[in-house]
Amino acid sequence: MSYQALYRKFRPQEFSDVKGQDHIVTTLKNQIKADRIGHAYLFCGTRGTGKTTIAKIFAKAVNCEHPIDGSPCGECPACKAIAAGNSMNVIEIDAASNNGVDNIRQIREEVEYRPTEGKYKVYIIDEVHMLSIGAFNALLKTLEEPPSYVIFILATTEAHKIPITILSRCQRYDFRRISIDTIAARLTELMEEEHVQVEEKAIRYIAKAGDGSMRDALSLLDQCIAFYLGQELTYDKVLETLGAVDTEVFSRLLRQILDKNITGAIGTIEEMVIEGRELGQFVTDFTWYLRNLMLVQSSDDMEDVLDISTENLALLKEEAEMVDTDILMRYIRIFSELGSQMKYAAQKRILIEIAVIKLCKPEMEKDYTSLVDRIDSLEKKVEKGVVMAPGNARQGISDSNTVGAFAGASSTPKVELPKAIPEDIKQVIGSWNGIISQLTGITKTYLKKAIRSLGPNGTLLLVFDDPNAYAYLEENRSDCQDLLKEAVAERIGKEIDIQIKLNDSGQPGDEIYPDLGQLIQFDIEEEEF
Repeated sequence: MSYQALYRKFRPQEFSDVKGQDHIVTTLKNQIKADRIGHAYLFCGTRGTGKTTIAKIFAKAVNCEHPIDGSPCGECPACKAIAAGNSMNVIEIDAASNNGVDNIRQIREEVEYRPTEGKYKVYIIDEVHMLSIGAFNALLKTLEEPPSYVIFILATTEAHKIPITILSRCQRYDFRRISIDTIAARLTELMEEEHVQVEEKAIRYIAKAGDGSMRDALSLLDQCIAFYLGQELTYDKVLETLGAVDTEVFSRLLRQILDKNITGAIGTIEEMVIEGRELGQFVTDFTWYLRNLMLVQSSDDMEDVLDISTENLALLKEEAEMVDTDILMRYIRIFSELGSQMKYAAQKRILIEIAVIKLCKPEMEKDYTSLVDRIDSLEKKVEKGVVMAPGNARQGISDSNTVGAFAGASSTPKVELPKAIPEDIKQVIGSWNGIISQLTGITKTYLKKAIRSLGPNGTLLLVFDDPNAYAYLEENRSDCQDLLKEAVAERIGKEIDIQIKLNDSGQPGDEIYPDLGQLIQFDIEEEEF
């Protein structure tokens, strides 16, 4: 016999096999035992929670010759025929492809005939919300007063789309999302039957990835086993197969964002791309990681809610103390918006990189939470002894007594410009925006922040207050600086020497290095881009 997928092979055949829906199973069994069987049922719930499975078990139970405690025996001819899909008494209809008035009229004609064997004819209409309005109206009268030997079971994932006139004629049962513990226990039980070795941590990750659906979890497990056939299935192997990311990566990325380490954060994303991780899943998982952090901040008793290991919980608690709640909410907002954009994006990596830069650079946004993040960054820099003096407010903290109060920071004398500025440097400064408009990506972004000054021997000196910008341009010297030199040569017709320098003096760079863009008057207007 050909191979059967796990979710088909282990589909429950009795009520006792159904996991996570005890409230529904108990009610249906009691109805069968008391012979209080309704004529129309509506099963609502997300995918893979057991709606169709329970409908089939119920169909077997009401037709079973020897029911046991309200559950089908599984041995009588009626049970075997229904299980094999050969029974004339159980009619399954997919409303997604049979949603017209004519399909429902056919049902109305068929219900006039009694079952040839067994007690009941059971109509299971899956995805019933897909029926047209005309089809619902055609079903209405039959659903209200069907023959005594007919039972309708309507299954749907979107109950809000069903007309109220249909809802009022059915007993409604809401299927719950199955808990991670229940799914993990079932997967462990099935793997013992299959004689497949699976690490407990791997089982729990798959159960979590199933998102409340037993069928989804079994499909994911099936996929992982097939990839590593004959081997023990470990947590790392599951992550690799599903293109998922380990919690350690989320922790590292968060700490890089908190340190405003753009280069490191972009490098982490680069690692994930090289390893072939699924970027859409990464965004979802990282958003959940941030959500878990916020829950840890909210209460000390979150172990049961979060469903994570003690080791990871300790790590979350440590990181929860490193970030303010308002800042964390900003992170969650940005990544939640990113999640919806990722569905239709052709360049997912670029969107993620932009989002990460936003997190590291709160000044890119003007809302309240980004302002809180900016203030938090300034406070941390002041604690480290770095003098922060934006705009015209610099002169207010320029005297030596005030500066000295900040961890002994000292004033650095300003570099003097020579009387004659080389003509080629003037041309570069005058065409600066046009030159860097020929570049792309983060290189262009960082060069816009450069203080354009004059270096030794008439070279162009680019000074950076931002250590991330300096580190990126220095590490990628062969690409960034060579491209800049080519763009300059193309614009002014000759090559010039370019040097980059990090301003680590503790004072704003333009107080030490004269910015030629502000000091030199040009007849040529700088190009905008």
